[in-house]
Amino acid sequence: MKLRIALSAFVFAALPAVGFAECGWQQHAMSCAEGSVYDTKTATCVAVVTS
Repeated sequence: MKLRIALSAFVFAALPAVGFAECGWQQHAMSCAEGSVYDTKTATCVAVVTS
């Protein structure tokens, strides 16, 4: 009985840590090569046109 209570307490205590361990795939840094910029509409790098 004590083992079951201790195990349950450990699981409930560790549960928030698992929730915060998300990878956050929806947020990432985008970097483009020199001479290009990130286009949010197409989600790609496009060359900068200068005249």
